[in-house]
Amino acid sequence: MARKVRKKTSFNPKLFLATVDGGRSVANYRKNEIVFSQGDPADAVFYVREGKIKLAVKSKQGSQAVVAILGGQVFFAEGCLNGQSLRLATARAMAESEVMRITKTEMVRVLHAEPAFAEMFIAHLLIRNSRIEEDLVDQLFNSSEKRLARTLLSLANFGKDDAPQPVTAKISQETLADIIGTTRPRVSFFMNRFRKLGFIDYNGDLKINSSLLSVVLRD
Repeated sequence: MARKVRKKTSFNPKLFLATVDGGRSVANYRKNEIVFSQGDPADAVFYVREGKIKLAVKSKQGSQAVVAILGGQVFFAEGCLNGQSLRLATARAMAESEVMRITKTEMVRVLHAEPAFAEMFIAHLLIRNSRIEEDLVDQLFNSSEKRLARTLLSLANFGKDDAPQPVTAKISQETLADIIGTTRPRVSFFMNRFRKLGFIDYNGDLKINSSLLSVVLRD
């Protein structure tokens, strides 16, 4: 009698990121709780399942800069895969967040073993690289008003849905100033201007209107 060949189950990246097993663990973080600190060992990749995570770096002189604000369903701390031994930034929850931790060993294994996951991860890296290039151009050539408008549209996920979504995580003007490289009074000035022009609304949550795009597109 011929032996039955067991069919290999197709790998589902979404299921992999939705379950806890073999090198994957999930933790819930309260607002302002630290996921990891600058200088900690870089031994895992993280994935935001829900919430918002802020990445910030601090210089030896004590000055701080926000380098990224990450929404749900994105990876971060990928540097451990290319030889980074210590964390270069501090990751902190901006709202209640659910974060998966994937050990470096497990991440390397699944990237080699599962082409579907590797393809999804490469797409993430390409999008992240494109965003970094856009941020660099933004810092070099655009005014602080345009940089603020672009940051607000990004926080509202403009371009991913039909219209910008409310920004539910409370983001201070100090944080916005750190992101765009200006002062809090300048952020306050532009936020008041945007509100008077109908580009944004404050009603519990910060609502970003599509009309704010006109500031980014302005010559």
